[in-house]
Amino acid sequence: MRSFHSFRRVSAVLLGLAVAAFALPAPASADTAEAMGGTGPYDAEYTTTWRLRDHTVYRPVDLPDERLPIVAWGNGACRADGTWFENILTEFASHGYLVIANGRPGGSGQTDAEMLTDAVDWAVAENSRLFSPYRGKLDTDNIAVMGQSCGGLETYEVADDPRIDTTVIWNSGMFSDADPNRLDHLHAPIAYFTGGPSDIAYQNALNDWDDLPSGLPAFMGHLDVGHYGTFRDPNGGEYGRVGTAWLDWQLKGDSQARAEFVGDDCGLCADPDWDTEQKNLS
Repeated sequence: MRSFHSFRRVSAVLLGLAVAAFALPAPASADTAEAMGGTGPYDAEYTTTWRLRDHTVYRPVDLPDERLPIVAWGNGACRADGTWFENILTEFASHGYLVIANGRPGGSGQTDAEMLTDAVDWAVAENSRLFSPYRGKLDTDNIAVMGQSCGGLETYEVADDPRIDTTVIWNSGMFSDADPNRLDHLHAPIAYFTGGPSDIAYQNALNDWDDLPSGLPAFMGHLDVGHYGTFRDPNGGEYGRVGTAWLDWQLKGDSQARAEFVGDDCGLCADPDWDTEQKNLS
C-alpha cells in the first residue's frame, strides 16, 4: 500500500477539483434528524450522534424489522461534510442500509481513512450496546466501504479490514501504477464506477483494474458523465440506482440485482450508456 503521505498528496489534488465542481449545500442542524426520502421502501433521514461526533448517519426514519447492512462512505476531496453527497446516501438508506459518511452535516476541514474504520467500529458496537436504538437492528456480517475521488483513496487504505465484504471506488484511482503489487491487500469483491474518458480519474481506475489481485471478483462500469457523476441528481441519479443494485447483490444476496453485473448479457452490459468489464464474477 502506498504511504500515508503519498496518499495525502493525491488527496490535495482531488480536493481542488471537487471544491470547484460542487455547490455546497446549506448546513443542517448538527443535532436533529432531517427526513429526505429516497426511492426505496423506507423514508430515509440523516442524523448525528455524540458517540460518533465527526460523522453523519443515514438511516430509515423508522428502523425496519430487517437487519440493515452497514455502509461507510468517504467524501470526494476528503471533505469533512457528511451531507455533501446526501442525495445518493439517502437513496442507499431508503433501500434498507445504515450509511455512515465522514464529516458532520455541513462540516468543513479534512477527513482521513481512519474515520471509515471508526464508522464501522461504531456501528458494530451499537448493534450490541444496551439501550442503543440500533441494538439487534444491524447486519454486522455484511459491510461495505466506498468513496468518491479522494474518498475512494481512503477506501483503498482500509480495504484490508477483514470485516469488509465489498469495496466500491467511485471516480477514483491511484495516481501511480509503478508498483504492480499496490492492491494486493484487497480481499473483497470490488466495483469501480467512473465518469468515462472525461473523468480525470478514468485512466487511474483503468490502471488499478489491470493490477487487481488474481482471482478477485471485480466489476467496472463507465458512464459518460465526467468526474462528478450523477451524485447531485435526485436520489443520486443513475449512480444511485447502480450503487444500490451492487449493495443489494453483495450485501443482501439479491439475484435480480446480481443480473445487473454478471454475464455477457448483464443489465449494464446491455445498456448502451454503460461501458463495462468483469473479472471473476459468478
